[in-house]
Amino acid sequence: MTSQRIRIEVSNGIGELILNKPERRNALSSDMWAAIPGRVKQLEADPEVKCVIIHGGTAGAFAAGADISEFETIYATPESAEHSANLISDAVTCLAQCPKPIIAAITGACVGGGVALALTADIRIASPEARFGVPPAKLGLVYPVNDTRRLIETVGIPAAKDILLTGRLFDCDEAYRIGLVTHMAESESALELARETARLVSANSLWSHSAMKRTFDAIKMGWRDDSPEAKALFLESFENEDFQEGYRAFLAKRPAKFSWR
Repeated sequence: MTSQRIRIEVSNGIGELILNKPERRNALSSDMWAAIPGRVKQLEADPEVKCVIIHGGTAGAFAAGADISEFETIYATPESAEHSANLISDAVTCLAQCPKPIIAAITGACVGGGVALALTADIRIASPEARFGVPPAKLGLVYPVNDTRRLIETVGIPAAKDILLTGRLFDCDEAYRIGLVTHMAESESALELARETARLVSANSLWSHSAMKRTFDAIKMGWRDDSPEAKALFLESFENEDFQEGYRAFLAKRPAKFSWR
């Protein structure tokens, strides 16, 4: 049975992936990590969903790190520790590879695994009250390689070293200054701004979104303008139905009605 600690809601083309453990400020437990890939696949497969928002629901926090009450069990043996690591890696990778745009709406605590989830988002919107931190060093642990890579790609090596080596909490102003947060909302209104942004995103071509997300990842792997794959993807854009609709709508001075193919 899929954990109800991870819920999805869909409305007006926007899918919301909701962390739902308010009694522990969305501290991430094994059942939550295990449920994420299936929920993400549901949103990917839903043709009505053009954009995904991940947020902390009514918890007053995005995610307050790992559920430490599980540690004695999940880290009891090397085998159980590996199983836990795989659950977390699968969840984060699934989000990072989602072809649809993802927006993180962050309020309250966004710590440890919460930062790992936020880093998978294409756009991160936070309320001024949000607080961030990545504290594995305080527990004698190491942050996973892929999460560290995403942190470095987002804030740069010097800031990433500061965040990881100190393990300190820092405020939204600093998170915005170093690029961990894309937009700062008004007080307690991150989800509202995320929904407004999702409506803007959803009006555009889903084909373009998917292709651009592929391009971002490919550039990290070394694609250049003269890479055969890059040329093929660029030329493909002129053949899809969204382009035909897009330029005709532009000439007619009307909103485009994309087929999302």
